[in-house]
Amino acid sequence: MISVFDLFKIGIGPSSSHTVGPMVAARRFREALPQGARRVTAELFGSLAWTGKGHGSDTAICLGLMGASPDTLDPDEVPVLTARLAIKKFIEVGCARIAFDAERDLIFDFATLLPLHSNGMRFRAFGENGTMLDERVFYSIGGGFVVEEGEAREAPARDVPHPFATAAELLSACARAGLSIAGLQMANECALRPRADVERGLDAILDAMFASIDRGLARDGALPGRLRVKRRAKAIHEKLEADRLTNTRPPHEIMDWVSVFAMAVNEENAAGGRIVTAPTNGAAGIVPAVLRYVRDICPETTNVQLHAFLLTAAAVGALIKRNASISGAEVGCQGEVGSAASMAAAGLAAVLGASPAQIENAAEIAMEHHLGMTCDPIGGLVQIPCIERNAFGANKAIAAASLALRGDGIHHVSLDQVIETMRQTGADMQSKYKETSQGGLAVNVPEC
Repeated sequence: MISVFDLFKIGIGPSSSHTVGPMVAARRFREALPQGARRVTAELFGSLAWTGKGHGSDTAICLGLMGASPDTLDPDEVPVLTARLAIKKFIEVGCARIAFDAERDLIFDFATLLPLHSNGMRFRAFGENGTMLDERVFYSIGGGFVVEEGEAREAPARDVPHPFATAAELLSACARAGLSIAGLQMANECALRPRADVERGLDAILDAMFASIDRGLARDGALPGRLRVKRRAKAIHEKLEADRLTNTRPPHEIMDWVSVFAMAVNEENAAGGRIVTAPTNGAAGIVPAVLRYVRDICPETTNVQLHAFLLTAAAVGALIKRNASISGAEVGCQGEVGSAASMAAAGLAAVLGASPAQIENAAEIAMEHHLGMTCDPIGGLVQIPCIERNAFGANKAIAAASLALRGDGIHHVSLDQVIETMRQTGADMQSKYKETSQGGLAVNVPEC
């Protein structure tokens, strides 16, 4: 079973596969260092090499080797920690000082592609005389998930009362148990941990999501990186607030509110701030924006309904991750923005009273209309077109939920079919359109 806490992870930006994953992998390598290690090296391959510096992979590796964890790291401490490492050129593991000079020991290999996934990393540990003591290969497979070479890509099966591997099985399980999708997901979550822990965890996710919106709406200036992209969420938000006092507000203004919520999160993500991987950092603004729409704009929304939103979204996200991918480096942005929009559409439909069949329809509509979306970040930065794509994804999610609620759940294309189509489309997509910045907007738009 893929848990809600697997899909929604509190961490830092700018990328779940290029920042969070490498940090987790480096920390895992650090924790297993053999006795007698005196020097370590790290090599990045494929997409991690091509867009790693723009996504902060180099910084993430350094932080992970120093023992940092993305869920507890304070983003404000990052410059201090990395500056300290640059001066000392060693990491401390217990009482041992182990040499690591990022300029020498962190290597970007642009020519080699490791076999399992485009986001490959290789760590090595050397002894006193330069003999290699250990070598470990990790892959960052999207959404902050990391697997080691030889390790199963999916976590071992966990016993739950209502297992499902496809949307068809999910709907059948709901019908047999007489449960909503959220109720079924909650029952499965409670098989893994006490209900009180599940509810506390859901509240922590909600708090982190809403806090990332608030921070993004309050900050301006240029985002990090050579593009010098200007933050826009704060200015747009101020204009929307000013328009509240006028009589000239257009009916479509609600779309601007949803867009600015999403942009605020992804500007925070691009700045390396604290966000929730949902299911990836590149698409982290979509679910929070639709949740904020539910909380602030839809009438009388309760905390129980917000929990139901997350649980329903997680059930859909689990289907996509299991049967296709949420990794931009593997299937393009359809796997990130498309997955997030599908999850958000399902969650919103649940809150608005949809049946399981209508929820499945909402998720299908949102995913279907992101098929073929490329991942082509300019300069390898999670800024253009990523920030605006989250705004569009959030609005598409609302449109999908609304359309599904107008129907009876009966439709020609199933969620299972569209997920399989997304998998096939990703497999057919050229690598230059899959988070490598070697095609699309990344090569057709000048960086200056």
